[in-house]
Amino acid sequence: MDDVLHIASLVVHARPELFEAVKANLLLLDNLELHQHSPAGKLVVVLEAHHEQQILQRIEQINNLPGVLNAALIYHELLAPEGDSP
Repeated sequence: MDDVLHIASLVVHARPELFEAVKANLLLLDNLELHQHSPAGKLVVVLEAHHEQQILQRIEQINNLPGVLNAALIYHELLAPEGDSP
């Protein structure tokens, strides 16, 4: 079970006037990638973690960043090594 990888995709909505600061703060977080963003303050973020609780903690952490209005989970997948099932 330790080899299971959780992949989660989020949409993060930020205040447009703090958008660059939010992006900079997100880039400081481990196991997080920014994929798309819009001038309206929306970002697509992908997280990787070995435990579901880590995903939930990261979402809470993102929601608490200055300038973030909301971080919403859009997709969650479990990846297990071939031949194993989570």
